[in-house]
Amino acid sequence: MTENKGDIRYVGVKETAIYGIANAGQCFGYNIIAGSYLSLFFVKVFGIPSQIVGTMMLILGLWDTFNDPLMGSIIDRTRTRYGKLRPYLLIVPIPLGLATIMLFAGPEILGEKAELTSKVIYMFMTYFLWELFYTLGDVPFWGMSAAISPSPSDRTRVISSARFVSGLIGGLSTTILTVLMDLSNNGAIPLSLSQVFLLMAIISGTLGMALFSLSGICTRERVVQTVKEPSVLDGFKALVKNKPLLLIVIGNVLGAVSGIGGFFQAYYYSEVVNMNSLTIIISLPGTILGFVTYLLIPKIKKRFDNRQIIFLNGFVRLIMGTLVFIVGMKCFTNLWVVVPLLMVQNLLFSFFNTINMVIPTEMIGDTIDYMEWKTGERNEGVSFSVLTFVGKLTGSISGALGGWLLPVIGLTFVEGTGEAIKAYEQTDLLIWAMFTLAPAILGLLPLIPYIWYDLTGDKLQKVREEMTERRAKLSIEVSGGAENE
Repeated sequence: MTENKGDIRYVGVKETAIYGIANAGQCFGYNIIAGSYLSLFFVKVFGIPSQIVGTMMLILGLWDTFNDPLMGSIIDRTRTRYGKLRPYLLIVPIPLGLATIMLFAGPEILGEKAELTSKVIYMFMTYFLWELFYTLGDVPFWGMSAAISPSPSDRTRVISSARFVSGLIGGLSTTILTVLMDLSNNGAIPLSLSQVFLLMAIISGTLGMALFSLSGICTRERVVQTVKEPSVLDGFKALVKNKPLLLIVIGNVLGAVSGIGGFFQAYYYSEVVNMNSLTIIISLPGTILGFVTYLLIPKIKKRFDNRQIIFLNGFVRLIMGTLVFIVGMKCFTNLWVVVPLLMVQNLLFSFFNTINMVIPTEMIGDTIDYMEWKTGERNEGVSFSVLTFVGKLTGSISGALGGWLLPVIGLTFVEGTGEAIKAYEQTDLLIWAMFTLAPAILGLLPLIPYIWYDLTGDKLQKVREEMTERRAKLSIEVSGGAENE
């Protein structure tokens, strides 16, 4: 059997580990901002009505449908001696760090007596700037996962490293935040909630971004780019012509509504059981299993292809989420019942969450190879802008829906004190349903486009083998006819 040169290892252990550490630095702040804690901050701490916060998230989420692919096209046009991705990874961490700090500095800068109009303007401006710089950093970062090596095995390793280390280190931000929130609420520390959020933002914007900058300092682009610079219009055309990528986009957009469960999770812990840090205990077994699962991914992928894993994930979530809602609907405030119940759910979900942290990124890398195989052009910028766009869209849609639904189900807050007001007897039950049942049912929507996804099996193998041969020829052409060492 002929050796598959596409599986030669180009990326060493050190570079693989550093790529993961860099992602952990980025995710340290992202986990606070992209999760429901940003909504909780704006509504409960900053005193902005949830409907306005939801509308802001939706507006900027829709803006991202154009902005992120545009930024991706600009990145694809970049040609420097450092590559087309690394320059952004070297520069962006500084403004992104400042934007992260400013996003949570509103209550301290404007003061408690600031008018609502001033708060809303500040929220829009800082969130817009954060999203802009985040896109300029995240798109080239994940583009690097495809450009760092022509080997599929290398790519799986660097993506797994990025997801694993981000879960290990990046996930600490929400853990620390929830503990500090409980300590602040109980008067155990001399910090208000606004100061707690600002402290976490400062850590994220300095230490986190210092780690993120390692992705530009210590990684290399090894997949040879074409000499021709594609136009911005070419980038958008490539996105439209890439059928497998479009199906992934549609699936993820449909799946954005299921993110509403994550939105209501924070409100369940904060306003129903009044213990933010309870999430640490509930998620601990699942976190441990998640780390072990990374070691199992190669074996799982030998048994199931990426498409099959996505379908399995959707159906398991439907069954488990429905059961958790039914079992807990009459005792969702009883911690002796809820804690073990949610621990079991989290344990099962973490297994699939871990796999799904790798699979979609890997699939986008496959679609880039597919388009290069089909057209001769690589579009990491535009293609991975999809990953950034979908991640932010999920937060935007779930944030918008959640913000609009909070007053509908009867939950509002007193401005200035952050005290919760529950208008209905069933408000807590509705929060429980939105936390458990709604995402289980809505999670079936993203499966629909994958019925037509066919970049698997023999077709994918053919693309990979032929691209290995083409890249070898292109490398000689770009180097002026001399073989690379």
